[in-house]
Amino acid sequence: MTRKRVAILISGRGSNMAALIEAASDAAYPAEIVLVASNEPAAEGLARAAAAGIPTAVVDHRRFGKDREAFERALQAELIGHGVELVCLAGFMRLLTPWFVGQWQGRLLNIHPALLPAFKGLDTHARALAAGAKEHGATVHFVVPEMDSGPIVAQGAVPVRPDDTAATLAARVLEVEHRIYPQALRLVAQGRVQLDGDRCLIDGRPFVPTS
Repeated sequence: MTRKRVAILISGRGSNMAALIEAASDAAYPAEIVLVASNEPAAEGLARAAAAGIPTAVVDHRRFGKDREAFERALQAELIGHGVELVCLAGFMRLLTPWFVGQWQGRLLNIHPALLPAFKGLDTHARALAAGAKEHGATVHFVVPEMDSGPIVAQGAVPVRPDDTAATLAARVLEVEHRIYPQALRLVAQGRVQLDGDRCLIDGRPFVPTS
């Protein structure tokens, strides 16, 4: 088995990164993490990745001012230099330009703390509570130029409890994230996911979103 070469992009502590690294530590897993890169030199996840023996890189977006594409071209050079085949966003707090997304079309995954298409964007847990949602969760999807709108690969749900706060709900959703992101990357790395317009086919069958 030839394992897919994966980069993880982070901006902070990298808890989803850690879940992916743990999954890939199994030699039977179809993907290997060959790079963890961050736009934040102080990102906690960089030390965690280095401790796991994974090469790291920093491309500080501040060096490029408002030139987002120049930042992304520097990031792209790191990815190409490490022979990356798939990219996973894990708390990467930069909006990506259509240029970068186009370079990785069908090979760029993100995890979002909501059951897309509900609650795109930020503050998903507080918004779910305010809306009276009975169910909440997380979604792994391919990245497209429009935020949180790409074809869905995997979802996991939790019930919203009457006494939930944004913090308690976030903690339960994070457990779901750590479970479904490695599952989704496995499917993609195994070649079991095909893009069919704005949806994914898993083993030839359309994925049906939870929400």
